Amino acid sequence: MLTNGISAAVKQSALQAGFDLAGIAPVAELAELARFPEWIAEGHAGDMKYLEARDDTGQLRRASLKAAFPWAHSVIVCATNYNTAHPYSTQVNNSGRGWISRYAWSHEDYHDAVLRRLREVEGALKKNAGMEIETRAYVDTGPVVERVFAKYAGIGWLGKNTCLINQKIGSWLFLGVIVTSLELTADVPAPDRCGTCTRCIDACPTQAFVAPHHLDSNKCISYLTIEKRGEIPEPLREGIGVNVFGCDICQDVCPWNRKAPSTDQPEFQPREGLVNPVLAWLAELSEEEFRDKFRRSPIRRTKRSGLRRNAIIAIGNTKDHSHLPLVERATNDSDPAVAGAAKWAKRRIVDHAHESD
Repeated sequence: MLTNGISAAVKQSALQAGFDLAGIAPVAELAELARFPEWIAEGHAGDMKYLEARDDTGQLRRASLKAAFPWAHSVIVCATNYNTAHPYSTQVNNSGRGWISRYAWSHEDYHDAVLRRLREVEGALKKNAGMEIETRAYVDTGPVVERVFAKYAGIGWLGKNTCLINQKIGSWLFLGVIVTSLELTADVPAPDRCGTCTRCIDACPTQAFVAPHHLDSNKCISYLTIEKRGEIPEPLREGIGVNVFGCDICQDVCPWNRKAPSTDQPEFQPREGLVNPVLAWLAELSEEEFRDKFRRSPIRRTKRSGLRRNAIIAIGNTKDHSHLPLVERATNDSDPAVAGAAKWAKRRIVDHAHESD
């Protein structure tokens, strides 16, 4: 089968596997990847040391796919919509409930759900190739900056909030990639349609965007509530609001998500209690409850310590006096991160009560 035919067949197999979009990008020295070492050098990756992985020559693996895989010629990018028909995070109020980023609500960890579909596409690729080829399939696990290759595969453009945006589906997209030694026909990159809009930048409570397309992870709520271990810096705690795992704010305000379609895929539908979860419940989760409730969930990444810490910070931000007994108990917690968050939350609640007298 000719390259054009294989490319078309692979994209068709992606749709049959349940993906909403599919495209092909070349393996090339891309401008966005060339800036990656500078971003790392500026310290904007925070404590995410896995982003600094290097090859034998000392080059950052994510800065050059050819360096990571010398045999690679093409990247197949598949995208699936995970937007469910539920309210946006901007509708959360101080009712004692928090916010979990919608990508983490699902019944199944998205890594598993997307990889299962991706394996079908990988199998179709090898069948259509008619020869021995090298492939690697990844869902947020390999040395591939998926959203950059998604841009060059025509899936969407990179918004000023660094998220990939598709004109019809918006930015609620899971991405999977297949790196292959086969040289396939590449698609045309999608045009940037953000224009002069800066709503995502303006809406960020912690001012995590240094400039358009430039994120400082150290200030990002998603980083702070998921990747950051130990105590969260006090100056950033108020900006976290009631977010307890991830953050959807910069996507919620994006005009391209205003009419984003919802998915009916069962594995992406929310588990009971994860849409606007009760903060008091999260703050006092036992280890057994954490394991049982979040089995096969990306929420396990923050660990029980991080989730309880985040919930108590969120409680502090509600300034709800009814939570004071819980917070006082937590000030004596054996986990220093939880105890530190509780002492801060207690001060906020008590100070607010005095201001209201």
